[in-house]
Amino acid sequence: MDIIKAIAKRGLELRGAIYDSGSKDTVLLMLTGICSNVFQNDLLDATGKLLSKNGITVIIGHAHDSFSCFAYTDHSIGKQKHTGVFNDDFSIVYEDVETWVLKAKELGYKKIILAGHSLGSNKIINYLGNTPDNFVDYFIVSCPIDIMHWWEVMPNIDNCFDMAKKWVEEGRGDDILPFLFGGFSPMTANTVLGFYNAENLKNCPVLSKKGEAKSLYNIKPNGTFLIGSKDSVTGNSPKSFMEQLNQWTKNPELNQVIEVEGASHIFYGKHDIYAQTILDCIQKHFLKR
Repeated sequence: MDIIKAIAKRGLELRGAIYDSGSKDTVLLMLTGICSNVFQNDLLDATGKLLSKNGITVIIGHAHDSFSCFAYTDHSIGKQKHTGVFNDDFSIVYEDVETWVLKAKELGYKKIILAGHSLGSNKIINYLGNTPDNFVDYFIVSCPIDIMHWWEVMPNIDNCFDMAKKWVEEGRGDDILPFLFGGFSPMTANTVLGFYNAENLKNCPVLSKKGEAKSLYNIKPNGTFLIGSKDSVTGNSPKSFMEQLNQWTKNPELNQVIEVEGASHIFYGKHDIYAQTILDCIQKHFLKR
């Protein structure tokens, strides 16, 4: 694994990771979820290692500041932890995804598979549903989020939102809230409000019915929807959640919906299974078509 850099149109240097297979034929470009980078999320590293050994280069594209790590003390275990995004700008998601797609084109890969995990899936849906380009040949949406539903079920969200709104009004938007957003991430007040108001990422409104499905319908390439059977973010029936997303696409019969038995939202303890499922999907449904 090596560090790779890409310059966004706004001038910010985005950083990511590349697992080079030595082949320029196919690249899997994966966008990470919120508070997730290649050093924290083992399913990203597992996917990169497995696919690169099987002739498919993997680029993990970190958006905005998610490559950076922020140290904080987890008082529940008395140790320091590192996490990713605490200061993000969700209004520029399209540009971040486009930056990595153009980087893959610049590097000369013949076929581009655009994938996402968690909020990274919402990001690629936003890009695919709005781009005028045809650079992407296949997509893999894994563990996406119905943001407004997620907002309703995460712990401490009301307190988090109320404090964030108060701090922004007081001119303290860049300050980090004194408790973890959703119980898992430090965030600035501006980032919390930006997350709540990110209309461009409310593109999986299966449970909340708040958002839009036009982006899904506008996706041009075919692809795969992947979920774990114990994904707690998608309600009581993760597979049905994904089947509904697929039904909103233009040609649902040309896509696949795959459920991994026993897997959680982050595929805890099943990172190798996640990686193998991605590889199988590419080999069976993309490379052999």
